This record gives sequence, C-alpha cells and structure tokens, in this order.
Amino acid sequence: MSKKNAQYQAVARKDMTYGQWIRKEMKRNWFAYVMIAPYVIVFTLFTVLPVLLSILISFTDFNMLQTPNIVWFENYINLFFADDIFLIACKNTFIFACIVGPASYLMSFLVAWFINELSPKIRSIVTLVFYAPSISGQVYLIWGVLFSADSAGWANATLMEIGYINEPIAWFKDAKYVMPLCIIVALWTSLGVTFLSFIAGLQGVDRSLYEAGAVDGVKNRWQELWYITLPSMRPQLMFGAVMAITSSFGFGGVVTALCGFPSVDYAAHTIMHHLEDYGGQRFEIGYSSAIATILFLVMIGANGVVKKVLSKVGQ
Repeated sequence: MSKKNAQYQAVARKDMTYGQWIRKEMKRNWFAYVMIAPYVIVFTLFTVLPVLLSILISFTDFNMLQTPNIVWFENYINLFFADDIFLIACKNTFIFACIVGPASYLMSFLVAWFINELSPKIRSIVTLVFYAPSISGQVYLIWGVLFSADSAGWANATLMEIGYINEPIAWFKDAKYVMPLCIIVALWTSLGVTFLSFIAGLQGVDRSLYEAGAVDGVKNRWQELWYITLPSMRPQLMFGAVMAITSSFGFGGVVTALCGFPSVDYAAHTIMHHLEDYGGQRFEIGYSSAIATILFLVMIGANGVVKKVLSKVGQ
C-alpha cells in the first residue's frame, strides 16, 4: 500500500466507525473476496472445522458407536499420569524432532546453496538426484535390504567379512539400533519440498543487491549470505521451517515401514503411532483426539519459536 493511499484511508476512517470502514472496503474489493472464496471454503471445511471438532471431542469418551459423554480433562489426565507408553512416545518424538528437524533444515539449505552455484543444465540434474529419494516409493525397500536381519544383508555381510561380528544382527528388531537407523533414513529422505523451496528462494534473489552490498562494505560470501541472501528469502525460510517441523513431529511412516507397528520395545514409538493406535485400531476417538490436540499445540509452539528466531536473520 502506497503512503498516499494509506493517508487517504486514514482520513476516510475519521468520518465512520471501524465496522463501517470494513464493510466499505469489502464492498469495494468484492471481486477479490469472490476469487479467494473457493479456497477459504475448502480450507475451513477440511482444516479449520476438523481441528475445532477434534478439540471438542477430546473432552469426551466418544468411541464412534455410542453417544459421546463429556469427561472434561479426564483424557488429558490419563495421558500424562496413567499412560506410560504415551510418555515414551513423547520422549521419542522430541528426540527425533530435535535431531531430524534442524539437521534436515540446515542440510536442505546447504545443498540448495551448493546447487545454486552450478550451471543451469547441471543444476537440474543434481536437483533431481537429491530430490529423488524423497519421492521414491522404494526407499524403504532399499534400506530394508541394506540392513536385512540375515547374513545376505549388505551391512551384516560386510561386518561379518571384516570379522567385526560373528553372527547377523537383526537391525530393525533390536531396540539399540532402531532409533538411530530411523533417524538416518529420515535424513536421507528429507530433501523434499523444503529443499525445492530453498532453491526457488535462492534463484529469486535480486543480483543487484550483491552489487549494492559490495559498495556498502560486504566483503565475503558469508556476509553476503547473512546480510543479503537470507533476508531476501525469508518467506522460503519460513515455509521450509514449517515443513521441517511438520515432518519431524509427524513422522511415523519411516518406523512403520522399517520396524513394523509397534516397534520393538516401543524403541521408536512416537506420538503419531500412539494416535494411530487409539484412533485407527482401538477406535477410542475421544482419547486419540486428546493426543492429536497435544501434538497440534506442540507444533504450534515450535512454529512460534522458529518464527521468532528467523525474524532476527540479517538484523
């Protein structure tokens, strides 16, 4: 909005209430509201309402067969004081999120920064190479073969050949190895949408800013990165952070595909697995809604922290 237009609106609002000004602006920009209406309707029906409904159901004992009864905070009390598996799931989820979230975010940016320095033809090929694991449906099959529990598995065969072990290790059936292996697989497949958004952000930086920075005293590539590149791609950084947080807190497919459900000794049991257990198998919808609400609040809090941190970039 231009300064002149802002001054005009400020003067116009002096002669009417805030509600009247809002209605006038909506009437003046009615075509814009018509254009965004389909998205707003779909987003409200399939995102906002389900979230609100889940929060309401979390205060009941709904089981999909009987009329739900209000139990108030009983589900939340049971989660934190009577459900030992949920506490294990919280611990595993935070371990995974604290490692995979920041590591995948940083790795996506560094790889994107490296690829951005290549020539256009080579850049497209290298981008496909790095992005392919995140969309490949055979990724878990590959890791299953590499760490197969028998002597034919690549890891077991190699370790037995060099004499490090005498018998095969059941990698995904041993609680000692489950979490580290799942973290490695998650990092290997983490160069997805976040990675592509960073490449787009780097491509969109105005090259004239680097020339202006050189005149103002920017001396090396690291100063260019901090004072020019990162501030210019804040929208992509924020989007990547949201995607990284969502994937790190919401992971579960990695463990289920490699270790089964549940994992041995709940070594990689997460909040998502607990949610799937009570919501998809036991059909205790009220209890599972409480689990989903807690996960939702944790993700909102993590997004808030990341937003505050990213707001300081380049300052």
